[in-house]
Amino acid sequence: MTTDTPALSNGLHGGLLALPSGPLVEASLAAARAAVHPSVLNHCVRGFYWSRLFAAHKGVLYDADYNEELLFAANVLHDLGTGPDAPGLLRFEIESADLAAALLTGLGAPAGDVDKVWEAIALHTTPQIPERMGLLTYLTYEGIWIDFGKNADLVAEEQSRIHTAYPRLEMARHLAEEVLAHGARSETAAPPYALAFHLAQERAADGVTTMERGVVGGPWGE
Repeated sequence: MTTDTPALSNGLHGGLLALPSGPLVEASLAAARAAVHPSVLNHCVRGFYWSRLFAAHKGVLYDADYNEELLFAANVLHDLGTGPDAPGLLRFEIESADLAAALLTGLGAPAGDVDKVWEAIALHTTPQIPERMGLLTYLTYEGIWIDFGKNADLVAEEQSRIHTAYPRLEMARHLAEEVLAHGARSETAAPPYALAFHLAQERAADGVTTMERGVVGGPWGE
């Protein structure tokens, strides 16, 4: 891991700021570290924290469907499709989900768990649907979007420590560039109405995307 991206043993221990451990956690982190920009990796780890804090706010930490290792995997792997192992034939969300599913399957995860992580990642840019799906999909979606400024008030008490350990490093710009590069690999990688399609239109129009503007002008900045 680069010096800009702290390791898991970063001092955020105890309570809601402790990270899960185990082979699935370590394998997920290693796969993401190898695939995405350091700022995007930090975004993915922050997403896990925000997801867990959102779960605490909703009072679902002790629900039967709540699984910390799967929540970590879904968050940390959700941008794998922007990396070098993605075929570039489908939307990056789908290829991220496929790569994550292959990783979990290789680790011997149950098929039901693999399906949950696939769904959470595939739908992470799709509004209004995740909250009607399973708990993992809902929490993953909400955690990722907290990192773009949604519901920032819910994590105000913890955000300073998390951002210090996992700084933003102009995440929105780097993520937009990775999504755009993936979408440019084929027509089917950026179909109409997909996120990559819209980002490409916005970049072509005035050189910046609404995603980048929203983060810079939002509660976290860049």
